[in-house]
Amino acid sequence: MNTTTKTLTITALSVVSAATLFAVPSAQAASGGGAACPAPSKAEVKRSRDSRVDKPARGATAVKGVRIGHIPRGFTYGGVVAGRHKGVTEYGYQWGDDRPNADPRQRSLWVRVLCWPGADGLASLKRLPVTYGTFTGGARTATIGGRRVLAKEGDGALGDGRYVGWVERKGVVVTVMASTPLVADLDRIVAGIRLP
Repeated sequence: MNTTTKTLTITALSVVSAATLFAVPSAQAASGGGAACPAPSKAEVKRSRDSRVDKPARGATAVKGVRIGHIPRGFTYGGVVAGRHKGVTEYGYQWGDDRPNADPRQRSLWVRVLCWPGADGLASLKRLPVTYGTFTGGARTATIGGRRVLAKEGDGALGDGRYVGWVERKGVVVTVMASTPLVADLDRIVAGIRLP
């Protein structure tokens, strides 16, 4: 897979929000008060807008303010996904490998934090105002990694695999998309995610 294709893969999840990237207000303001919600810095917003690819991919602290305790091996690149859309600040990181997107062995992982004042429980995720990674149509409650989550099969822009999300605390949502080869690791990935 060439660099152009990798860049397009990383930016596919943030095409709509790329047009509305902005200088992020304080993390506390983004979450509507209370405990801080991890929000991207101006530099991270610029990296996302410029579709910068990290080779090698970042590790456990790829999303500042979020600790990702388990990242499966084998990723060759990664990139920041950050933006704002309909009052939601999104900040995440997408890991990938060099296999083509159509290869069923292609490994990708997307961990994202959403600062949205409307998040107050699992049912609210069905109203999450985002373009990519909604929980409408087929989302079910499950326990993964010791957390109560909404889960659904990946489709469309998300690709094949499993997509899960939960409300970490009021105003702070975490979502994880694991491609099919990583679904077996999903319990460890979700269990290892920590926010301060």
